[in-house]
Amino acid sequence: MASTDYPQGMKKPTLLALALAVTSTASCSTSTSAITDAANTSAASAETATAAAAAEAAAEAEAEAAKVAEEAKAKAAAAQLEVDRAALKVSHEAAKARFVPAMNKKVKALATKSYPNGKAALEAALKSPHRLPGNAARDGDRHPLKTMEFFGLKPDMTVLEYGPGGGWWTEILAPALHKKGKLIVTNGDDKGPPELRSTYYAERVSLLLQESEDLYGKVEVQVVDGKKPALTLDKNVDMVFVARGLHGMINNGTLEAWLGQFHKALKDKGVLAIEQHRAKEGADAKESSKQGYVPEAYVIAAAEAAGFKLEAKSEVNANPKDTKDYPEGVWALPPSLRRGETDKEAMTAIGESDRMTLKFVKVAKAPEAPVKP
Repeated sequence: MASTDYPQGMKKPTLLALALAVTSTASCSTSTSAITDAANTSAASAETATAAAAAEAAAEAEAEAAKVAEEAKAKAAAAQLEVDRAALKVSHEAAKARFVPAMNKKVKALATKSYPNGKAALEAALKSPHRLPGNAARDGDRHPLKTMEFFGLKPDMTVLEYGPGGGWWTEILAPALHKKGKLIVTNGDDKGPPELRSTYYAERVSLLLQESEDLYGKVEVQVVDGKKPALTLDKNVDMVFVARGLHGMINNGTLEAWLGQFHKALKDKGVLAIEQHRAKEGADAKESSKQGYVPEAYVIAAAEAAGFKLEAKSEVNANPKDTKDYPEGVWALPPSLRRGETDKEAMTAIGESDRMTLKFVKVAKAPEAPVKP
């Protein structure tokens, strides 16, 4: 090894000194690396915290926007309800004004006449001038005479009409059953909270029944809670008639309960008469019902499980032009025409919905299968 010269006065470093110098250098290097790692970790933590704070802020903003939208929707619904209630009062007064002495005389003769059969009673009611303007124009889509003939309506029957709505069927059935039979209708609480749409619907039925004592004086009302089905009827009804109401029961999760109430109300071999917007075959009932349509097979299975036997089907209310694929559901079609003037001509050309018409007869309810241990 070549010798190394050191400047005058400088001592040759010892091996220990050299070792300490190397160790010190390594230690500084390690310390610098640790500081760098700590800095990187701190930056990553800060970045994560910033991202979390941003996500939380975004979630809060989204929740606030949803709350504002919901409040706006509720406010619009409340405003529309007031508009509808005001219009209802106007239409009620106009309807009452139609019952002048000459009209009352015709109505009284209609209601007190003894008809030999259901067809005669229905024909008289359908031709009567008491019907609300525009209702008779829908006979071509709804086929009331053929529908009730299929169900076997007789003028001495006790009939329960579920959910009369605007009273299209009520103004036909009430006079047809007035003399020898009885019409019972379900209705909500018309004294309920005024901000509820269900209260408005109940008010509509009550106002209809107030239009004419001669027509509706004998109509019995069963006040019900649509979400908690209960009827005070026990084997004293000849026919239960449900027109376009099953989708609402499915949406409320009450179909089975309502079918049970109908079974209890009907006499032995009484008729469950169903007319319902018909979904495409194989449709999911819980989804299609939101659009107003229900699969026919689903209805039959549910009714049979509740103690009814399908006696007959009719295609009297079928409509092959109904494509059943409207974003607004069945309400895109007449009479609702929810799109307004948009596509009005096309929707009107289709006509009212494709509907199943099913006649069931009450039989003994099948016993429930024993629960396996």
